[in-house]
This record gives sequence, C-alpha cells and structure tokens, in this order.
Amino acid sequence: MPFVPTDPLGIDELLAPEDLAIRDTVRGWAADRVLPHIAGWYESGELPGIRELARELGALGALGMSLEGYGCAGASAVQYGLACLELEAADSGIRSLVSVQGSLAMYAIWKYGSEEQKQRWLPGMAAGELIGCFGLTEPDVGSDPAAMRTYAKRDGGDWVLNGRKMWITNGSVAAVAVVWAQTDEGIRGFAVPTDSAGFSAPEIKHKWSLRASVTSELVMDDVRLPADAVLPGVTGLKGPLGCLSHARYGIIWGAMGAARASFEAALDYAKTREQFGKPIGGFQLTQAKLADMALELHKGILLAHHLGRRMDAGTLRPEQISFGKLNNVREAIDICRTARTILGANGISLEYPVMRHATNLESVLTYEGTVEMHQLVLGKALTGLDAFR
Repeated sequence: MPFVPTDPLGIDELLAPEDLAIRDTVRGWAADRVLPHIAGWYESGELPGIRELARELGALGALGMSLEGYGCAGASAVQYGLACLELEAADSGIRSLVSVQGSLAMYAIWKYGSEEQKQRWLPGMAAGELIGCFGLTEPDVGSDPAAMRTYAKRDGGDWVLNGRKMWITNGSVAAVAVVWAQTDEGIRGFAVPTDSAGFSAPEIKHKWSLRASVTSELVMDDVRLPADAVLPGVTGLKGPLGCLSHARYGIIWGAMGAARASFEAALDYAKTREQFGKPIGGFQLTQAKLADMALELHKGILLAHHLGRRMDAGTLRPEQISFGKLNNVREAIDICRTARTILGANGISLEYPVMRHATNLESVLTYEGTVEMHQLVLGKALTGLDAFR
C-alpha cells in the first residue's frame, strides 16, 4: 500500500463503508454550506441563517445522531465522532451547534425526560425545526456546578424558576432550554419553553473566539412552569454531568478536525511558498514541524477511534473521556500554533483557517471542563486521592 500523507497510519481501514459514507456526506455538506462563508461569518461575529443550517443538519441526521427513536438517526458513537470531526474541520462553532443540540439538550430529554417530554421536543429537534440549549454554567459558577444559584421552588402544582446562566450556545435562538437548578429536593433539570413569561436570552457580543456561534445569557425571573416541566429521570449532579460526558466525547473528535484543517493548510502552503529559491517544505526545520504535527494529529484520531469503540461497546468511563478531551484539545491548539508559524504572516489572515481554529480552540479548551479539572479527574483516578476539595 502506498503512503498517504492525509492518512499516514491507514486509519481509514478501521472504518466500515457506512462510516466512510457518513463522514464523506458531512464533509461534503460542510464544504458546500460552511467553508465558502465561514471567514466572513467569523469576521462579522455572527452565524446568519442558523435556523436554516439546523434544518439542513437535521436532514443529514446529524442532530441527536447517536440517539435511538424520535426521529434520531441511531448512528454509532464512531459515526457521530466522525461527523463532529468534519464539522469542526469547518469551524468549532458549527460543531458546537450540533453538540449542544444533540449531546446536551436532546440527550438530557432523551435520557432523563418523560415520554411526554420526549414526544413533545425530540422529533422537532432531530429535524432541526426546534433548536435547544443547555443551561448549567452561571456568571459566578463554572467548574463547581454544585454551587449553582439558580433555584426552582414549588408553588402549588407549579415550579417557579429564578436565576442566570452564562455562555450558553444556541440560547437566543432556542425553542427549549434544558435548565439545571437547585431545588429543595436537590439539583433538578427542567425543559423550559423559551417563550415562557420571565425568560429572556440576550446574546453575548464582543467575543474573540467562537465568533460564528450564537452565545447567550439565560435570564429567568419568576418563570412559572407546570409540574411536568421537570425531568423526572434524575436528581443531583449526575444528571448534567452525564450529559457533559456525552458532549465531551464529541469534542475529542471535533478538536482533531480543527487540527487537521490547520495541518493541511500548513502542508499545502509549505509545498508552494518559496524562500531562498525553493519551497519552504524542503527545509529541515519545516519538515520537522510537519512531522511532529502529523504525529500528534493522527495519534489523537486513533485515541478518538479507540474511545468511540469503547462507547459503542458500553465500556467507556468518564475518566477516559477526560483523558481524550485533555489530550486532544491541548494537542490541537499546539498544532494550530505550529501551523501558524509555517504560514508566517499569512497565518493570521482569515484567508487561511489557522488563526480562526486556534482562537476557537481556546474556548474549547475551557468549556465542558477546563484543563485543570480534567487533570484532577485523572489524578484522582490514578492515585485514589481527591484533590478537588
């Protein structure tokens, strides 16, 4: 078999024909619908036509992709991972749209909701007709969700919800918000229709990362909800943390998409950019950079594949998800930064994807578990000692 620079380890041979078909379909959609426009969206700090994009992603089966029933595709974890990789190779904001919709909002309802809640929300969300968001992080509470201040109190047969959530992807375009709140019974999740009185979702502006993504604050002032708005299947932090594990898995793949796009841009540039009478790819230092980038990129993809197989087998542990998220996002940022040095001054231009991916990954590094939190998860698993408190 010949050496293939874009697949030096022959990873594609691990994939079934249906896996490759899904990957190629998502890659083709992203090339047609996102890549021609993404630099402009990023520069203007907006994601126009998000509802149309959501419907198109629904038609692809990319929303709630690995869930069963209710119009969801029922794809394997590996197939979902491949889709995340291709979406983030276009832009982290597009992968975030899909991840928050499917792995957080839809997954919470699918896993913990009543049958009535599933029937009400999931088919429309799978089709992209309804957009969802996931409210956990608060203005003053990030890594310690047990300290959340959002509170829901019973009032007769209803619940009354008060609080704030921050940095919420899809918030201002969502039809339903899955909101986690303290109650007298412990932390509970609520499926909150966003047209409820007292609910608002002002969009957050002035971001220098994830600019082609809708990010919002959720504001709940005496939002009155019926008794059946609460997700009946879980009480306590295991609810939102279970959703986060599902979403972090997609990030493990997605980060490698951003890394691949940056690596390929640098590789192409190195073959054509000439200095001192020859392409810069012919110099030893550039080749050393490209070799190191290829090593970390394809090791990261192999790690994602391995964890995907474990998820499909039902044996994937949260600590292993932390392993993948910590490694792959960190290495992806390093690949982007190295790619920027190969492109020189052109590396900061939106004519190339490298700086856009690098700045996006700064958010991906932090959200759904910072570096430090995943290090402590692994440290506790390795030593048996809890350093969180």
